[in-house]
Parts: sequence; structure tokens; C-alpha cells
Amino acid sequence: MSSTPHVHQHGPATVPGPDDAATPSRGYAQDKGAYLKRLRRIEGQVRGIARMVDEDAYCIDVLTQVSAVTKALQAVSLGLVEDHLGHCVVDAARESDEAGQAKVREAADAIARLVRS
Repeated sequence: MSSTPHVHQHGPATVPGPDDAATPSRGYAQDKGAYLKRLRRIEGQVRGIARMVDEDAYCIDVLTQVSAVTKALQAVSLGLVEDHLGHCVVDAARESDEAGQAKVREAADAIARLVRS
């Protein structure tokens, strides 16, 4: 998949919950299928790397595949960050300054964890 899913959703969205009660959706809800497809592809790549190690593949070939998986996970992460900012943070900021600031801090902390890893 060459493009990262993006959600440009405004206002609170709801999806049916377990008791048919409306529960807030996540920022990535509209592209959930695309995220799952991408993550399943990454999962297959990781299994392929394990198979390469099991079969004593050349180190550089294994490292090349690890790099590809890492980049794919980073792309998913960036898409989720964008979706979170565009949906969750925007909705919280509309609710109140305090709620908006809390969501911005939460996002900044998540981004810091991504950068450190």
C-alpha cells in the first residue's frame, strides 16, 4: 500500500457498541480496514523474516527485511498520529481549552515515544 490512510472527520462520530449504545469512534475508524490490511501485511513480513532466520539467510538480507518492516510500521504510526490529531485532538479542543490541551499533551507524549524507539 503506497498511501497512508487519512481521516478527515469532524465532530463526534459514533459506532454501534456492544449494547447498541452509541460509543465514540476512534480517529482511524473510517480507515480501520486499510490499517488492518496493512498490519496483516506487516505481520506476514515478520513471519517471513522469522523464516529467513530459521533457514539461515544471509544477514544483510534479513536486515533489509527488518528495515522494510520498520518503515512500514512507522508509516502506520504516522497515519495514526495524523488521524488522532485531526479527530481526537480537534474534538477535544472544541469541547474546552483544558480538554484540548490534555489531548495535545497526550499526542506529544505518544510522538516522543515514537521518536525514542
